[in-house]
Amino acid sequence: MRSQLSTLGLFTLLLAACARQEPTATVTAGPALPVRTAIVTAERLPLVIEVPATVRPAERAVIAARLTGTIAAFHWGLGQPVKAGEVLVQLSAPEAEARVRQAQAQSAEAARAAERERTLVAKGVSASESSRDADDRLRFAQGALAEAEAMLAYSTVRAPFDGVVTEKHALPGDLATPGLPLLVLESNQHLRAEGNLPEKLASALHIGDALPVVVEDSAAPVTGKIEELSSAADAVSRSLLVKVALPAGLARSGQFVRLLVPAGVADAPFAPMSAVTRFGQMERVFVVEQNHAVLRLVKTGRETAGRVEILSGVNPGERVVLAPPAALRDGAAVTVLP
Repeated sequence: MRSQLSTLGLFTLLLAACARQEPTATVTAGPALPVRTAIVTAERLPLVIEVPATVRPAERAVIAARLTGTIAAFHWGLGQPVKAGEVLVQLSAPEAEARVRQAQAQSAEAARAAERERTLVAKGVSASESSRDADDRLRFAQGALAEAEAMLAYSTVRAPFDGVVTEKHALPGDLATPGLPLLVLESNQHLRAEGNLPEKLASALHIGDALPVVVEDSAAPVTGKIEELSSAADAVSRSLLVKVALPAGLARSGQFVRLLVPAGVADAPFAPMSAVTRFGQMERVFVVEQNHAVLRLVKTGRETAGRVEILSGVNPGERVVLAPPAALRDGAAVTVLP
């Protein structure tokens, strides 16, 4: 009795397994579809490697005070353009002004004394040595006056070049001390893309060479010129710093860009663009094998003159279907038109 029950249970399990089995996909037999095809060819093209870089100004100055004083005027805000020589910050420095007035008085007194001694020497009343001593005291007083005036001139901070205020570290009423940054001024007329190149790539480049730079992903590369190229590689990253001058008005300081560095040549498979169709985010082609269409997922690269680079999915020498018909399916029979 137990043996009969075991046999019945096994038979029931086999029936359930057969009921769950899905039918295998088969290609419905039908007439062969006529298609036009092309051969995937290998073309030798220059190999380009993208190197990340950052846009930085060729001229950048951290403006700081050279004497102690209270900020009396600070009219420039972030992003405002400044001309060379314009006043950036005006300091109130009464001590420096007092030293100038004191030096002016001493210089005037020394001038009168020197003139008096020259008159006495001319009359024979005083020795010429006294006149020389008076002249020396006059020159000393004039030097002290020039030094005091120079220190007072530091209370007016001027722009060293045309640029834009990119950082601001103080406000009117703050105390400015020597070495304390007040603002940062950057030139917006001369920008450069700075990046680190691997040693092998940098060995083929020289100062003055043209180098394509991608500023915006959707825009065509612009041509820059190498202005600086380090001759010493970093011991850790094994890379060299390169600075590429950019055309004016195409980028802003701190922006991310990419350098297109030539890296020799390489063979790459190319197919007509009409052979590639898209389904959502997938790119695919139909390859003809033994008079049947075989669906392949591919990844494309560069496009040129109606042809597209196939990075993966097909190999040179394979035949692909051009403008695949809507009825074409994987495994369908095809007839290659002449």
